Amino acid sequence: MRRPAVPANVEAFFDPVTATVTYVVYEAPGSRCAIIDSVLDYDPKAGRTSTTSADRVIAFVRAQRLTVDWLLETHAHADHLSAAPYLRQQLGGRIAIGEQIRTVQRTFRPIFNLEPEFRLDGSQFDYLFAPDEIFQIGNLRAQAWHVPGHTPADMAYRIEGDGEHSEIVFVGDTLFMPDVGTARCDFPGGDAHHLYQSIQRLLGLPPDTRLMMCHDYPPPGREPAWETTVAAQRARNIHVHDGISEADFVAMREQRDATLAMPTLILPAIQINIRAGDLPPPEANGTRYLKIPLDRL
Repeated sequence: MRRPAVPANVEAFFDPVTATVTYVVYEAPGSRCAIIDSVLDYDPKAGRTSTTSADRVIAFVRAQRLTVDWLLETHAHADHLSAAPYLRQQLGGRIAIGEQIRTVQRTFRPIFNLEPEFRLDGSQFDYLFAPDEIFQIGNLRAQAWHVPGHTPADMAYRIEGDGEHSEIVFVGDTLFMPDVGTARCDFPGGDAHHLYQSIQRLLGLPPDTRLMMCHDYPPPGREPAWETTVAAQRARNIHVHDGISEADFVAMREQRDATLAMPTLILPAIQINIRAGDLPPPEANGTRYLKIPLDRL
């Protein structure tokens, strides 16, 4: 017999350096939880990593006496490094992403000329979600929606409501806050048509569905924010509000993407995130190295 749905609690951690929001989703103190889109701090000038952002999440999880089931990635991020292996070491849980990560791995292994031992089967991750797979976070019912466009492997994680409480969807890099718009589509494998279709699926959910952003880049005068609703996006999103056709969206997105610089951390981030957050293997001198491919991106 199917158990009744239970409401979810969400705790957000905003990293101002990368404008990334990490989430802990859980039922109640002492319950099981998932951590979504964690951040490993990285100083590109010194090539040093640190765990200040992840340690904030760890402190909350321990204070709430939570047990980590999942370390979820919405995609292989190009703007920050994942702290998932560190969190798994400290808290447990399984690192998971959509199974289309294999496509991203096939794209980037030749760009970075990764070691021959680097596998293209996604096995660096503990679990790969099939499109729209149902899963549990303790008593919370969740679904891994495949929402390609920004990259081929983007996922959104949908947490079922209980009748009184709205559904919650962690949208990854699809939508931003209404006054910021939508994610870019010019990375290898990105596609503005696919992003429009993915967004329409998200905006087909009930109007009161809570949408949790992966990033916020606020315009002047507004503090960072990361929660909105389907109704607000349909009414006010500057790129994809109601009435914007797919052709109009694609034309806007492609024209805008042609003006955007690459993210500051794309080169280190992709190399690490397609490994599920693990650092590259050490070379003969015991040091790990990142590569900078010239004239490829």
